[in-house]
Amino acid sequence: MQSVLCGSALYLLAFNCKSSQYNARLKLASLLGLRSVHFSRDRRSSSRCGGEPMEKPSSSDRAALEESKVLVEDGGVLRGAEGGDPDSQPQTPRKSSSSRSSRKSFRLDYRLEEEVTKSCRDKHGRWTNPWSTWRFPSYSTLLRFLLLDKNHSNVPTSKEVLDSELPVVEPYFVRSPDLSDSGPGLRVTWLGHATVLVEMDGLNILTDPIFSQRASPFQFMGPKRYRGPPCTVEQLPRIDAVVISHSHYDHLDAGTVASLNTRFGGELRWFVPLGLMDWLMKAGCENVMELDWWEENCVPGHDDVTFVCTPSQHWSKRTALDDNKSLWGSWSVLGPDHRFFFAGDTGYCPVFKEIGRRFGPFDLAAIPIGAYLPRDVMRGQHVDPEEAVQIHIDLQAKQSVAIHWGTFALAYEYYLEPPLRLKEALEQNGLKPESFFTLNHGESRLIASHPGDVFD
Repeated sequence: MQSVLCGSALYLLAFNCKSSQYNARLKLASLLGLRSVHFSRDRRSSSRCGGEPMEKPSSSDRAALEESKVLVEDGGVLRGAEGGDPDSQPQTPRKSSSSRSSRKSFRLDYRLEEEVTKSCRDKHGRWTNPWSTWRFPSYSTLLRFLLLDKNHSNVPTSKEVLDSELPVVEPYFVRSPDLSDSGPGLRVTWLGHATVLVEMDGLNILTDPIFSQRASPFQFMGPKRYRGPPCTVEQLPRIDAVVISHSHYDHLDAGTVASLNTRFGGELRWFVPLGLMDWLMKAGCENVMELDWWEENCVPGHDDVTFVCTPSQHWSKRTALDDNKSLWGSWSVLGPDHRFFFAGDTGYCPVFKEIGRRFGPFDLAAIPIGAYLPRDVMRGQHVDPEEAVQIHIDLQAKQSVAIHWGTFALAYEYYLEPPLRLKEALEQNGLKPESFFTLNHGESRLIASHPGDVFD
């Protein structure tokens, strides 16, 4: 039996409701995708997926894999979307680099190795999570959450209080644009929520960018940020790549996508999970690479930095009818000198140990620490600070930066609780505070031989 909650009605109710707490609940329901919640009798995905797993590697697949290994070992050049050696090809204008035929990895297809957790679909053709740790909240739990649970976020309405508790600083690249060229080391700047700018190995990478005031299809209603972005899209340095984790409005923002596309055009490469290429292309983006879990590609001209779409435990939704029609994922960025992991949105599951064994240790991981209460609603989709520390350990991350907190009030924990619980979890695991740190909005940290360097 299926039930549908109408999105338009929820948004209008949230907009007109005089009760601030009910208003917050309805806004949160809208963000969580309750505009059209799909309820089924069995909400737990079996470890076998019970649907359509990726095909087992055939003998021809294994032969192709071995051939790829030989090419790499012999110094052969395997490229991404463009293919071939750029030096041997004529330099002609490129209308679009977007390609589904290029989803095959340019070095090694990790899906051909049986020990990896493969993406899979249910019997309706929708993507599903293959772990027993995944459970979508029941209908009764959601109703209790919307109507009865108390919201403890208590975000101050005073700008002076917020400026004191959660300062927003001007990023270094706005104050000193001449310093924005990538140099040695890895530098990370937190731009709010799950948006970070990572400069590593000659590339500038942006994660789940949102510079809009609301995480919503409308900018006059829906969850509003209580800490504004520290800069505009126009003030950003050169951006070479954007990675998107999934389709929810606080991670894939139409206004920000349009602004980035207007400024950088086809020179900017977008990396997205399966099912999101059409959305990006309809938004005008030309240079889109759509990948399955464990597939990889690169930014043209930077073949030494590999972008791998890796698994996460979450779900996707933007409209009343597209539940889980696009895949979700994390991203592992592997360079010649540094390795970076972006978790996006996720619940805790065993896959992070798998990613750590395969690609770790990571020099830096961006891991969410907020939007986790009440646990029976959020556990499957959002980690709490204790689980975030476990992901840090599983990934073999040398350092991690906290994301997905301090920007939008998306759940019911006190708005300053996540970093406090993070500190306690680090102490309980015998880890130093600097191993998993928080930043002010707009603040940067250099991950290098001197890991304590901070740019206010």
